[in-house]
Amino acid sequence: MLNFFLRLVVLISLCVSVQTQMASAQASDAAKEYYQSWLSTADRAEEVIDANRASTASLEELRQDLVSYRDTFRDEQSQNGERITTLQAQLDALGAAPGEGEDEPEDLAKLRARLSEQLLELRVPRIVSDEAFRRADGLIGEIDNIIRERRTTVLLERGATPLNPDNWSEALRSLSSASTAMWNETVSQVSHQTTISQIKRNWPSLALLVGIGGLLLLRGRAISRRTAAYLRKRDLQSSAIWEFGVSLLQVALPYFGVVLIVTAIRTADLLGVRGHLLLNNVAGWALILLAFHWLGGRLFIRRAENPLLPVDPKNALATWLVIDLLAVILVAKDVLSTLEDFIFFTEGALAVARFPLILAAALLLLRLHRIGKQQRADAEGEDSDDGALAVGVNGIIHTVRRIAYLLGFISPILAAVGYINAAEALIYPSILTLALIATLLVLQRFLVDVYGYLSKTAREEAADSLVAVLLGFVLTLISAPFFALIWGVRQADLFELLNKMRNGFQVGDVSISPTAFLSFAVIFAMGYMVTRIVQSSLRTSLLPKTKLDPGGQNAIVSGTGYVGIFLAAIIAISAAGLDLSSLAIVAGALSVGIGFGLQTIVSNFVSGIILLIERPVSKGDWIEVGGMMGYVRDISVRSTRIETFDRTDVIVPNSDLITGTVTNFTRGNTVGRVIVSVGVAYGTDPRKVEAILSEIANAHPMVLAKPAPSVVFQGFGADSLDFEIRAILRDVNWKLGVKSDMNYAIEERFRAEGIEIPFAQRDLWIRNPEALRGDPDPDAQT
Repeated sequence: MLNFFLRLVVLISLCVSVQTQMASAQASDAAKEYYQSWLSTADRAEEVIDANRASTASLEELRQDLVSYRDTFRDEQSQNGERITTLQAQLDALGAAPGEGEDEPEDLAKLRARLSEQLLELRVPRIVSDEAFRRADGLIGEIDNIIRERRTTVLLERGATPLNPDNWSEALRSLSSASTAMWNETVSQVSHQTTISQIKRNWPSLALLVGIGGLLLLRGRAISRRTAAYLRKRDLQSSAIWEFGVSLLQVALPYFGVVLIVTAIRTADLLGVRGHLLLNNVAGWALILLAFHWLGGRLFIRRAENPLLPVDPKNALATWLVIDLLAVILVAKDVLSTLEDFIFFTEGALAVARFPLILAAALLLLRLHRIGKQQRADAEGEDSDDGALAVGVNGIIHTVRRIAYLLGFISPILAAVGYINAAEALIYPSILTLALIATLLVLQRFLVDVYGYLSKTAREEAADSLVAVLLGFVLTLISAPFFALIWGVRQADLFELLNKMRNGFQVGDVSISPTAFLSFAVIFAMGYMVTRIVQSSLRTSLLPKTKLDPGGQNAIVSGTGYVGIFLAAIIAISAAGLDLSSLAIVAGALSVGIGFGLQTIVSNFVSGIILLIERPVSKGDWIEVGGMMGYVRDISVRSTRIETFDRTDVIVPNSDLITGTVTNFTRGNTVGRVIVSVGVAYGTDPRKVEAILSEIANAHPMVLAKPAPSVVFQGFGADSLDFEIRAILRDVNWKLGVKSDMNYAIEERFRAEGIEIPFAQRDLWIRNPEALRGDPDPDAQT
């Protein structure tokens, strides 16, 4: 039985080994086939690039194939990384390979050869993938350059002028023939027996689609307004939020109605080929019209002024109409572009068809500019356009608006001289830019309302808060790709930029990517929070239960913070994949900077660490340094804050506390000595004075009995007999109070005992007193 199981295990092992080898062989064959396909595609791409005759659409398709290959090769570059690192570490552990003429033990030689072979097998695919990745990336860049050059050539190409009367008749004939062809095609399709049969068969569903669609299209806005009024009555606190949400129904309901009607027309098959080409875009055109109309209403929903279109309430409806007409211009431009797909326009006829739309758009932008200019002039009493630009976000929006109006003025001139493509590339993106900015303003206002509702903050306070600014900043960052697309940047260029950001950029031997930066930020933030939690636990729970003084507790908490932040930074850098050895260059440059200009800062930093470790000065100590006396309130790594007795803060560099002379009155304990000096008049009994002073000192409650206070007869002064009371206080912080109390007691006892406290007296001797009496000078008489 045992032999049977052993044979079964061996058989299973052989089967698994054979299957593994077969799978490996199949994978190897698939990889070789994929690589051959890549080589074929790369060779074809090089031929196409060299010839430079393929269409732009073909180049875009070829570019997509190259991007697919490049992504695959980029993924292959990171395969087997851990295994390669392990094998390399094993080889490094064996030491350097023996040189010529040197022998190595046979087992070590076999092991080195086997490891080297495995390492080579793993590295070869990565090397091949790296070469293929770089080749694909280079080919993609060349294709992008070709497409950009072609678009630039088309943009700057000068064609026929629309002002030439000879082109007008051609344009009218082309549009007339197109309209006639579409009408005849539609009449033929409607009168076809198959279409009539299909309508008869599906008329209930068609009628339902048209009925519901027409109702939503005609009554959708009224339904949304009634819904808004109902919700306002139910929830007054969040009325602004409900108002915004319901206002979207003014777009959604009519748009859904248009979609239903379009579906009914498509189901009935009423249109021909040309009609279906237009019908496919009707829903999108309806969305543009509805969105612009909604946007115009939201701009002036609560206030007349906004940084984009400062309009007086009496001009709000006129401005709203201009915005709607701009949407009509955009739709008409798109309709004309669709007609170009199935109608032949000569160059002159196409210029004539485009020019009226460009001119109308420019006039509408000029009208908006004049409405806003008139409003600002009425508000400020002068033409504000001639003044300085506003600062901040309003200033940026004001600048963008002026640039859009300027481009609107230039575009008809360019179109008139034949640069139709350049004119369209300026006028229509200007309109879309203003529309996108307006959308951002509306969204920011809505998000601020949501923040105010959640935080129970008034609308005005929420609008002026930091959150409103941050929301505007985030919305601006999110909208940056949309602005780029509006101004002609290809989606492929945006994806290429995103790809480069994802791959990162090189700084020396270190690759920094957004992913690595995000990993560093997240891990460092987690480490920082853990450090703060540990500090809080030490400060509130653990350290108060120990016998450490407040200064020692503060030193431990501060040291824990510095160590925790340092470890969090090291762990975050390592987790982000940054090579710490590359920081040697930064450290070298930093040492040079320290040598020239940062000695003081580093000295204070090191002194702060010494203060926290040795603690010659602790928080709460009464010290005197540099002629400043007060209590230590805080010790940081750069400086120490001292609160003087007049309640002012003095910032002392830590180096002064380490290198200078510091008097610490309360270090270790609060016991300290007080000296009270007093003088008595000559002729007073010294023993009596000594007894009185000793009695006063012993009577004070702050004076320690052991050691007992002493009275010292200091000597014979110029005007008095000088005595001193020297007493040890249990709390030296009361030194000034004790000294004041003793002085009061001394004055009271001396007055009661008749002891005089003298003041300074001087004898004045005159050498010639006769001068004061007026006696004649005997020398003068002779």
